Amino acid sequence: MKSKRAKATDIPLKVKKAVWERDGHRCIICDSASAMPNAHYIPRSKGGLGIEENIVTLCGTCHYMYDFGGKAKRRGLGYQIKGYLMSQYPDWDEEKLIYKKWS
Repeated sequence: MKSKRAKATDIPLKVKKAVWERDGHRCIICDSASAMPNAHYIPRSKGGLGIEENIVTLCGTCHYMYDFGGKAKRRGLGYQIKGYLMSQYPDWDEEKLIYKKWS
């Protein structure tokens, strides 16, 4: 049985479909068509929710670089992803993307 946090950070199929459409079926970083809408801006390990405002479409290479490319690479890609999400959602707020146990 999944915990409430695990459920909240999972990406539902409905969200994946919406993100896939929003992102034009391509990686938002390099424009590759070999991409999937399954990358959390705020990672699951930090309580990042599986909601449209926290999920983007990335190709395998960009997703790997965002997850494992080191601090400098993560920061640079993070700025790009954040800017993209802010352009898509005028009231976008990082604080609303994190699972809070008591809210």
